[in-house]
Amino acid sequence: MNAIAPLTLGFVSDLHYGPEARFEGRLRKLTAHAGALAASAVAALDAAGVDAIVNLGDDIEDESHDLDLARYQDCQATLRAARAPVINVAGNHDTIHLKARELVDAWRGSLGAPARLHYSFDLASWHLVVLHTVERRDTDVHLPPEQLRWLRDDLASTTRPTVVLMHHSASEQELDDSRWFSKAPHLALVDNRAALREVLEASGVVRAVFNGHLHRNHCDVIGAIPYVTLQSLVENLDDDAPGRPAATWATARLTATRIVVRVRGNDPARYQFDR
Repeated sequence: MNAIAPLTLGFVSDLHYGPEARFEGRLRKLTAHAGALAASAVAALDAAGVDAIVNLGDDIEDESHDLDLARYQDCQATLRAARAPVINVAGNHDTIHLKARELVDAWRGSLGAPARLHYSFDLASWHLVVLHTVERRDTDVHLPPEQLRWLRDDLASTTRPTVVLMHHSASEQELDDSRWFSKAPHLALVDNRAALREVLEASGVVRAVFNGHLHRNHCDVIGAIPYVTLQSLVENLDDDAPGRPAATWATARLTATRIVVRVRGNDPARYQFDR
């Protein structure tokens, strides 16, 4: 193919529109501010001039079908107000009460024209793959075998540099210091992640993998592929109320030889990867 044109992706994750969310008796998600924080992130990403905005999932804090659907649509409307087109990933909270078809319907007009929760498409010189990791509540997280087979075939069909987008993590990050998952690592990391990484590495085209879900910033490089976890928009950086939101948004500038990730907000980070 021709020379690889640079691509700049914007990111938000774990917006959690919905009821107050406490964990172990403390206010952990500042859900009351989700709408304002999302609108602010969209304005910042517009100002940054990104080519597309990636929503890494968990738009809602689940409560009931009707409330979840209304809040999911509200979140999507905020994201679609951006000048840049949106790429959507389904999170575990999004799928507790809502069906796949309802999410896909809410994604109308987003990039990739998805007809299901996992899909792929080309954007400029790049190939983007969206995976749907499945969480069985309080049990485990996995990538279904048929989706893993689809992924292998999809990656074999392209020579473009590829970015993989997913909600849960496929890395090997330690979770002893995680607020949310120190006692439940099986709900943070994809159970069959070694098999998934084998497919990604064997393809020879995957340049980076991005996920949310863990409510913190983290990066691993495994098999020469960076796995970047992005902080939640609404995570409370303090120990309890009234709280201080992470207000996280991020950009990733991708070129033929370098990827630079800049995480903005109240919990900033920066990562750089060179080929």
